[in-house]
Amino acid sequence: MKSATKTAIKTKSYICGEWFESAGPGTEIRHAVTGDLIAITGSEGIDFAKVLDYGRRQGGTALREMTIHERANALKQLGKYLLERKETFYTMSACTGATRADSWVDIEGGIGTLFSYSSVARRELTDETFIVEGAPERLAANNTFEPTHLVSVHINAFNFPCWGMLEKIAPSLVAGVPAVVKPATDSAYLAAAMVKEIVASGLLPEGAIQLICGRAGDLFDHLTEQDVVTFTGSADTGQRLRSHPNIIRKSIPFNMEADSLNCCILGQTVSRDDPEFDLFIKEVAREMTSKAGQKCTAIRRIIVPQDKIQTVAEALQARLDKVVMGDPGEAGVKMGALLCAAQKAAVDANVKALAEHCKLLMGGDDNFTLMGEKAVKDAFYPPTLFLCDNPRETIAPHTIEAFGPVSTLMPYRDPDDAIHIASLGKGSLVGSVFTHDGREAAKIILGCAAYHGRMLVIDRDCAGESTGHGSPLPTLVHGGPGRAGGAKRVHTDVHPFKKYFDDLQIGESLTTHRRTVTEADIVNFGCLSGDHFYAHFDELAAQDSLFGKRVAHGYFVISAAAGMFVEPSPGPVLANYGLENLRFIEPVGIGDTIQAKITVKQKIRKARREDEPQARGVVIWDVEVSNQNGEKVALYDVLTLVARRED
Repeated sequence: MKSATKTAIKTKSYICGEWFESAGPGTEIRHAVTGDLIAITGSEGIDFAKVLDYGRRQGGTALREMTIHERANALKQLGKYLLERKETFYTMSACTGATRADSWVDIEGGIGTLFSYSSVARRELTDETFIVEGAPERLAANNTFEPTHLVSVHINAFNFPCWGMLEKIAPSLVAGVPAVVKPATDSAYLAAAMVKEIVASGLLPEGAIQLICGRAGDLFDHLTEQDVVTFTGSADTGQRLRSHPNIIRKSIPFNMEADSLNCCILGQTVSRDDPEFDLFIKEVAREMTSKAGQKCTAIRRIIVPQDKIQTVAEALQARLDKVVMGDPGEAGVKMGALLCAAQKAAVDANVKALAEHCKLLMGGDDNFTLMGEKAVKDAFYPPTLFLCDNPRETIAPHTIEAFGPVSTLMPYRDPDDAIHIASLGKGSLVGSVFTHDGREAAKIILGCAAYHGRMLVIDRDCAGESTGHGSPLPTLVHGGPGRAGGAKRVHTDVHPFKKYFDDLQIGESLTTHRRTVTEADIVNFGCLSGDHFYAHFDELAAQDSLFGKRVAHGYFVISAAAGMFVEPSPGPVLANYGLENLRFIEPVGIGDTIQAKITVKQKIRKARREDEPQARGVVIWDVEVSNQNGEKVALYDVLTLVARRED
């Protein structure tokens, strides 16, 4: 272990409106690459009850005086402020052993969550100090009586000190809830540097965020029923915290995101020459080495058809052999260090435990070289690959996680066997499937879905735009084909409105012809509807509006879209059943050309009543209306009542 080359920084906590230096000796934190002493962190002397009281009284009161949009706008401005100072964070992140690419996910990915949550809040929520959850429920005949519904502690893992903090505090702050952040001790100096800038920005009211660097002491003893705890880290630590007597006694909400043995499955239909094979090898290698494997979403179990296990092992080893380890500041280095020597020891202990049940194919020792004169092996660990020939007969690779660049190959016989092996991990944050066969993908996804937070399908068609297996996705809007980002569209020669309910497939879509919007369209629609709003009819006023020109009525746009995608002749579609989730995204002006795309999003089979002449079901269609530039101008769901074939 190298000695310090300069005076270590004393990482301070930010509590009760002041920066607090530990009253005790603290914990020494060393540079992951060089071993130099760089920081001393501690929380001795903090009055944790006072911290929580200050957050509730000062921060909570100030936040709740702001409207939801004011809080959201503060997040947006804070994101801009932090981006302008990102290089400071990159410099400090290198001390954790992260490469520039690793740090990007943590720093700019984390800041990106501020923009994402800010956008969602301003788009989805009202500009009030409160929100009403759902529509009123009718409890009385005359509607004179009806109901409506009207300090979080964040404990973050060591691997993402910026992103882990920002993605938790953003929704809390939008909700008007102050946050107390407790980062992992070994990387607290980076979280502290970002909190320092957050405080300096003045964009958040005092007390909205506090920071504890070091041990949490008796913090949990002072939590109340109105508090919330979120945790990211190891499952063992999470279970221990969740079982704290005060958490149990007061039923305090505890949201745990624990590390998991995520899997990646290669489809049985994929051959060595298919693009999906190379995509699979590339993604597994990337997930093993990105952040030196210190990601809660990293691929730990590689599930492969048994007749391809040797081919995959050879291809994966060949790719991993090319990974250059060393000082992230050196050109050509692709993988940095683990966070510290203690983390390396923990990884090595679990590697040895796995080796008792699995065959070690590569790595697992200190027989490697590093690039960079300053780099020492204290916290470095090489890409390590195991083979488990009997994944159904041993629980080791499904329960032991080496939180580093370590993964295990597992053979499967058929899709049902792959699903079973994946389920032995008892659930994970993310699973992925590489195949170009839609039926194979559907079978595996449906079989595995209950065990994973999300499932990703990758093939040659979507790989170019895919964010990858383990990418955080704060902007994801769950909702079906075209918005969930992965459902394959099915195009047929028969118009989908000419198909019975039974024959329609999820993902089946139709792209319509185009239509250019004219001034006559706007005038005629205005006269028909009685809507003579100035933005549609007053040329001068429209120029001074936010649109800068006359625009078409939003309801004309969706009416025109219906005219393009509806098949007019009698058929299985019986009636329009409703319209939901309508959003107008971009204005449509005179001369713009629009086009619609409808996709089967969901099918709801309805039981046939005795008085109904025809069995029927409800089909929910995802509708996208775009302009000539490919920009979305309207998004919504259309519901249709569709005839079913007789049972």
